[in-house]
Amino acid sequence: MTQPTSPAPRTGARILVDALIANGVERAFGVPGESYLDVLDALADTAVDFVICRQESGAAMMAEAVGKLTGKPGICFVTRGPGATNASAGVHVAQQDSTPMILFVGQISRSMRGREAFQEVDYRAVFGTLAKWAVEIDEAARIPEIIARAFRVAMQGRPGPVVIALPEDVLSEIASVPDAPPVEPAETWPGLTDMMRLQKMLWAASKPVMILGGARWNPKAIASVVRFAERFDLPVAASFRRQMLFPADHQSYAGDVGLGINPKLVARLREADLVIVAGGRLGEVPSQGYSLYGIPDPGVTLVHVHADPDELGRVYQPALAINASASAFAAALEGVQPPNSIAWAGWREAARADYLGWTETPPSNPGAVQMATLVRYLRDLPRDSIICNGAGNFAIWVHRFHRFRAFGTQLAPTSGSMGYGVPAAIAAKRAAPERTVVAVAGDGDFLMTGQEFATAVQYGIPVVVVLIDNGMYGTIRMHQEREYPGRVYGTTLKNPDFAAYARAFGGFGITVETDAEFKPALDAAFASGQPAIVHVKLDPEAITPTTTLTTLREKSLAAKA
Repeated sequence: MTQPTSPAPRTGARILVDALIANGVERAFGVPGESYLDVLDALADTAVDFVICRQESGAAMMAEAVGKLTGKPGICFVTRGPGATNASAGVHVAQQDSTPMILFVGQISRSMRGREAFQEVDYRAVFGTLAKWAVEIDEAARIPEIIARAFRVAMQGRPGPVVIALPEDVLSEIASVPDAPPVEPAETWPGLTDMMRLQKMLWAASKPVMILGGARWNPKAIASVVRFAERFDLPVAASFRRQMLFPADHQSYAGDVGLGINPKLVARLREADLVIVAGGRLGEVPSQGYSLYGIPDPGVTLVHVHADPDELGRVYQPALAINASASAFAAALEGVQPPNSIAWAGWREAARADYLGWTETPPSNPGAVQMATLVRYLRDLPRDSIICNGAGNFAIWVHRFHRFRAFGTQLAPTSGSMGYGVPAAIAAKRAAPERTVVAVAGDGDFLMTGQEFATAVQYGIPVVVVLIDNGMYGTIRMHQEREYPGRVYGTTLKNPDFAAYARAFGGFGITVETDAEFKPALDAAFASGQPAIVHVKLDPEAITPTTTLTTLREKSLAAKA
């Protein structure tokens, strides 16, 4: 009997890189560090696209964006100590956004543990509550086992980030160990009884509504939900920063359940007698500060669908809890049959009319640049264009007035992390160079990770950044004027010439100060074929689509009088 051939000896770093390639990894992001030089050397012999970034938070956010777009773990490498703590911002985004991601962190040698060696950190303790799983590899022979488990943990159930610490001596250690097979995440399918109960609830309803959110979606699943909405004449809303989950130009789309929500949509959600929450958690923002429904009894017939059983009943106790991934649930909807006659005739049409009224008749804002007009220009971009943003009041205009019409066209952090939009756009354009990618950023938001514009220039990644400059941390100023009217402190910014900033890096920069200048400037940015910044100067009074700083201050002073 022939004995199996023993695998050729390899370094831990080579074993690690081979495991990534076996799982289909084509791209990784990172900032180099001496703690994982062996991995960099192993990557040099492969076709893996290692994108060198300028700061670890940007690198981690790029990896998170890839995970969000593809449903497979985005990969990031950073060095120990400050490299890891810088990357924690991206890990937090992945955790709150339910995004598969694996962060590899260089670590001190095993023999130095416990001495507070140079940049020593206990990563299991630091990331234990921030990541879905944090682990340190103790021997090279276990690398295939741990990498396989990491991919599975990152993708299965509720997706999330995994942090893996790599001691330097483990990466150089020689081991003879076979590769693990590539990981395919398990799907959790709804039971037939669950779907029959859902059908009975729909037949008994008079004002049903559906809210889509979370992760584990794909284009096929969205198509199934669209057919379901059409067969049941059902209004469908998207959760906070998940607007790409249902086409905004479809007659069933009722708007987004996020910040700056349409008051008529809030009223409709409260009036509904059946609410189907599919994929999302109905967290603080979509629940309007946990005020939309009661806790733990929501006071409405609630159907909650989620891939993680621990999320079912965590806050709201549903009438029907369905433990299923979003894509599996969407497929099962094909078998749910509508009643002979729809009891909620006109309900969907009214929801659609409310949405169009909210988004097609924008109020004007102070100043020569109208934010609603600016955002509406973005609707003319190709249907599969990817719009990215970080955090700030500027994003309220994007969410309200843009039309996300296809899956995979929105990259935005439900965690509310500033600095996300630019790294996300760079990652998206690198992964899909044939698609149009635009980052909409605020001035404070941009400079959190603006140095990654250098990464775009270095790799020739022609993203366009629409940079909204109002000279302040606008969201915080808004809250400040509401709580401490007229007492402005700590929120004013002195900004550079952002168009000149772009040119200094070797990109294209142009400044916009009026409505009429925006579209020609945007066209010029695309035509340049370079990474570009369209620097838009916005009147500071234009704080939201529905109020100004002065109005907010006056109302606050009157309320406190």
